[in-house]
Amino acid sequence: MGWLELIIGFLIVVEIAFTAQVYSNFHYAMKKYRRERTFRPHCVLIVPCKGLDEAFEANIRSFYEQAYAGYRLWFVVQSRDDAAYEMLLRLKARHRCRSEASDVRILAAGRSAGCSQKLHNLLFAVDQMPPDVEVLVFADSDACAGPDWLCQVVAPLRKKHIGLASGYRWFVPKDRHPATLALSAMNAKVCQLLGNTRFNLAWGGSMAVRRSDFERLGIEHIWRRALSDDLSLSCAIRRDGLRTRFVPACMIASYQSMRWGRLWEFVRRQFIITRVYAPRLWLFGLVGALLSVVGLWGTLALTVWGQAVSAPYRAEYALAFGVFLSCQIFRAIIRQELAARLLSKDKQALRAARWADWLGFWIWGIVLLVVILSSAVGRTIVWRGIRYRIKSPKDIEILDENKPKHG
Repeated sequence: MGWLELIIGFLIVVEIAFTAQVYSNFHYAMKKYRRERTFRPHCVLIVPCKGLDEAFEANIRSFYEQAYAGYRLWFVVQSRDDAAYEMLLRLKARHRCRSEASDVRILAAGRSAGCSQKLHNLLFAVDQMPPDVEVLVFADSDACAGPDWLCQVVAPLRKKHIGLASGYRWFVPKDRHPATLALSAMNAKVCQLLGNTRFNLAWGGSMAVRRSDFERLGIEHIWRRALSDDLSLSCAIRRDGLRTRFVPACMIASYQSMRWGRLWEFVRRQFIITRVYAPRLWLFGLVGALLSVVGLWGTLALTVWGQAVSAPYRAEYALAFGVFLSCQIFRAIIRQELAARLLSKDKQALRAARWADWLGFWIWGIVLLVVILSSAVGRTIVWRGIRYRIKSPKDIEILDENKPKHG
């Protein structure tokens, strides 16, 4: 057996091990997502807003409809000139009387001078917290939460070794444009990595942290020069020896339509931020995407070549291709089953994305690899209409502000 066959054997072992981990994550999610929660600490839910996201009204309404007595609900914009501000006022007048929230505020934070505008908005709200708040909960305005989301996301914090609890987003297509389906499929590949592991990182659109840990770890100081809320918080929690718990019941629908240019900008931005704040995670994503693409297409090429020239190991090449193909189809099936279970009310809306993933997993893997490779260079991004240069995880430069964009 030559070196080529040894490499193929190694890739097969990695592919099977990865598939086994994905199935373990799926099993964990299925076991946990229907659990009843009784832990009810005093909490404040902070939702930063800029511009009007797709499905903005439905998203904001979902935060008023939480089945959680006495929670505080604070929305924060940059200024009262933001289009979101007037809409938030109207939605408050419409839903406030039917909500269990005890304190609803719409705050204007002003323009940031040293951190991302999102972090500036969050810090403005944090600075006004009353002394009885025990848990800080953060959500994004482009997310639509279920009524039990708040009680689910705070529940893991009853355990002292859990420092951060988080859900994740699942992009639900609002149309059938290929870029929209590609976004949902590629994001699903990331979702399948979350489970009962030590490698979880939080997503800022659905996360909760104890106030005592937030203050003890100096998160306010970290955020004042940072760009990313979730990755910087996740890294601080990990350095302190605490764990980030993924909460399957806190998978949140994000209703989106996409076009290719915006898709490229959005996905590349996510990976640039990851490369700066969590370089080992970025490298893991790059290697994983590379091995999947090379394994599938490399063994296919060897199979065709082996049959054409009657190579000695042509049967083994065909078997290796079958393993890669089967594993990747299996992962596509179970991650879409995950979405169907966790977002059952959106099952019909996810139908096109499900078929796009099942039939197009091979091309989305290539697209994802190309985007990750492109994020290896450059530190300038555009986020919500503001251009930033990320000098380091603790130092950014605000370059300019343009018309607000989604994402």
